[in-house]
Amino acid sequence: MEWTECLRGAIAYMEKNLMEDIGPADVAQAVHISPFYLQHGFRMVTGYTLGEYLRCRRLYLAALDVLSGSGTVLETAYKYGYDTPESFTKAFTRFHGLPPTQVRKNSRAIKPFLPLTVKIEIQGGNEMDYKIEKMDGFELIGFIREFQHETSYGKIPKFWDEVMALASSSSRHETQNEVEKAIFDHKIGEFGACFQGFAEGRFFYMIGGIYKGGPVPLGMATIHVPAADWAKFRCVGPLPGALQAVNTKVFSEWLPGNPDYEPSMPINLEWYSMDCCPDSSPNDYESGVWLPVRAK
Repeated sequence: MEWTECLRGAIAYMEKNLMEDIGPADVAQAVHISPFYLQHGFRMVTGYTLGEYLRCRRLYLAALDVLSGSGTVLETAYKYGYDTPESFTKAFTRFHGLPPTQVRKNSRAIKPFLPLTVKIEIQGGNEMDYKIEKMDGFELIGFIREFQHETSYGKIPKFWDEVMALASSSSRHETQNEVEKAIFDHKIGEFGACFQGFAEGRFFYMIGGIYKGGPVPLGMATIHVPAADWAKFRCVGPLPGALQAVNTKVFSEWLPGNPDYEPSMPINLEWYSMDCCPDSSPNDYESGVWLPVRAK
């Protein structure tokens, strides 16, 4: 299925099953795509995670039910998947700005959230600065943490701050402990790797480098990246803006407009030149987005 049709199919499936207990894995299965790429791409294109979309749509419909008086707060809470009236009221108030009991007195305060329509305008998607390169399998070593799709944009930069502080420490003195030595030897920070998590709505993110053998210190791990063809997109500019812009174009322009390739594995890599730290990058800083692909 084409990438654009996957997104449209995902929205159609969620709309049809809003009253059911569904999650990202169910949506991905319905459109025959990896949950990792569906969640990643859906957010890039729409600005919402799958979970956020489902929640916003349900809370809007719940407000219409409350306004019409079709059920009690308890009945409405259960109808839209909340375990208790308290959890429903809290979510409802956070979304609409007032509790359910006040909706009938102030119906104009209801926050509309209508079904999304995916209309992607292709603007030179295949003219992006990229190359297709076949690579043998390789190992990455680094620090891994699990993130929720909904909060990852705020938390991953803090994760980088932690690791970069360790990297800076490892380069300041000759006497290094095991972790500092591994950071220095394997160039930890050259790659950021996103890959499928175990829990629904979550993914793993590694800050790492190419593993060259030797001990793996406590607190670090290795992952194997299989041999693949990689679409390597070049980014030039200060971080994180330049990299985020290219990443968004990959999913909103390149994938929908590319007749030849589609993602092949639930992983994508960020590559960073090691000339400076990502939080102090100049206007000509070079980085990249790497996407494993296969011919359609």
